[in-house]
Amino acid sequence: MNESCLKVKGIFLDLDGTIVDSTEAYVEAAKKAFQAIGLQPPETKTALEIPRRIEQGFSMADLANGETKEFLKAYFQAWYIVSREKTKLIPNVSETLKVLSQKAKLALITMRHVPKQAIITELECFGISQYFTHVVTALDTAKPKPSPEALIKCVQALDVKICDCIITGDSVNDIRAGKAAGAKTVAVLSGLFQYEELIKEHPDLILNDVTALPQFIERF
Repeated sequence: MNESCLKVKGIFLDLDGTIVDSTEAYVEAAKKAFQAIGLQPPETKTALEIPRRIEQGFSMADLANGETKEFLKAYFQAWYIVSREKTKLIPNVSETLKVLSQKAKLALITMRHVPKQAIITELECFGISQYFTHVVTALDTAKPKPSPEALIKCVQALDVKICDCIITGDSVNDIRAGKAAGAKTVAVLSGLFQYEELIKEHPDLILNDVTALPQFIERF
């Protein structure tokens, strides 16, 4: 893992678990989904297993008592409501984004299935929308991460070369998407995935959270 400075022109940032703490939203969505299929609300560990499995395409049958389709429908309906209400900025992220935006162009990539304007409005509520040149959601791509499609769209919008960009995220799919696209990759430990899982993807950096990123970024 190379801890020297990364020279970049574009920085692509994940949303949930990277810029915002979504733990409370994940737990609340899980609670509503379990209630929808007649089960008791889960413990936090089980609640956080749900978005991990969704992201990696793993089966939900054991958690959903065989009612996977109904469970996921209820989960996503709840998630897109509570994610607007229950997420909060990771401490010191606003100042971090300000510093990063002075070093490179910033883009936000989220796999939430919502219109781009909904994310921009959320960023505005947090007071950080001005730092992003471009936003990509799951509705803007045919294939989710680990497909590199979202990164390629950001490269085109920012008018930079992919080799001059990094993607920063909390999941294995963020790193896989970055490598598939040919970007540098930075993993953060502020989300759903543990160090032992992320190190297997061989990112260029692993940081506790995104607030440590500016010290490793050098402007071209």
